[in-house]
Amino acid sequence: MDNYTSFKSVKFDRGKNEFSRELKKAVSQYFKEKGIHQKGNWRLYLKSTFFLLLLPTLYLTLLFAGLPVWINFILWAMIGLTLAGIGFNIMHDASHGSFSTHPRVNRLFTGTLDLMGGCGFIWKQKHGVNHHTFTNIEGLDDDLDIQPWIRTNVNQKKFWFHKYQHYYSIVLYSMTYLLWVFVQDYRKYFSGRIGTTRMKKMRILDHIYFWAGKTTYLTLFIVLPVLQLGLFQALVGYLIAAMVCGLLLAIVFQLAHLVEDTQFPLPDSNNKIENDWMIHQLQTTANFCTQNKLISWFTGGLNFQVEHHLFPGISHVHYPAINKLTRNICAEFNIPYYEYQTFNAAFRSHLSHLKVVGRFSS
Repeated sequence: MDNYTSFKSVKFDRGKNEFSRELKKAVSQYFKEKGIHQKGNWRLYLKSTFFLLLLPTLYLTLLFAGLPVWINFILWAMIGLTLAGIGFNIMHDASHGSFSTHPRVNRLFTGTLDLMGGCGFIWKQKHGVNHHTFTNIEGLDDDLDIQPWIRTNVNQKKFWFHKYQHYYSIVLYSMTYLLWVFVQDYRKYFSGRIGTTRMKKMRILDHIYFWAGKTTYLTLFIVLPVLQLGLFQALVGYLIAAMVCGLLLAIVFQLAHLVEDTQFPLPDSNNKIENDWMIHQLQTTANFCTQNKLISWFTGGLNFQVEHHLFPGISHVHYPAINKLTRNICAEFNIPYYEYQTFNAAFRSHLSHLKVVGRFSS
């Protein structure tokens, strides 16, 4: 049996789905009573317009305003911040089909990932399929694979340096964007695999998009800045932007799944996961500082990660309302719901998780 077959054969226990039925019913009823659709609305489109106008404004100012080097470095940092904002708010919703009611619009804005140096085709399989279906399952959720540098769960091989990972993890997180754009995408492209699973076969058009996106990104963020600003300023500036973007992306996603409360279940001998899929998502996912409107705005609601995992096809602009419904029904069925009230609490829990996992011998 090859790895792809093993991936497809993992099943969730469908016998514990009364909770799932009630939650789906409550959410469906909410949208019906409000008379609204589940996709993005004017608030999302206004925010998206802001980010999509901000990026070229910063970029053109950087290249052609002739500002001092130190100000240019600040602009590079702001570009990194803006790229993360585009990823959180536009690309992420679009890749899940929740940005718009029109599939073509979702496909179009999924392409903002190519503007960020990634590949929409690969991301939709790595994130939309592997991660969202098999969250926190070692060998199937590629987001857990930061090996050998970081041991994310006790099912992974342990090295001596892991006992220090809660100290050096932040430095590595700042490099994740560079690794994603320049290493991981190419590794997946040429190997045809995402972790231990086979990737869906790419069409000729998908190959064209991959190389066109990578070439355009390198031209815009490396070649043109070098020509206009000089090699040193361009490369240092780009590194600043990449580290800011990478740190933001990594931390937001790590706080959602790698904290003390979340679990890392494995299939049994029959390749079955003990719980229903929705309960599995609740076991493996956590929210953080959902009352902070600024964080919710910038992260595209990804601090409501529980609601996102339960209903990935619903736009993040609806998560605050769904959060209340979900918490109430979890309480009714006595199902744990993980949420950290502040960013600091979630971040401390993440570091504590890394410390424990880094020292635990399985």
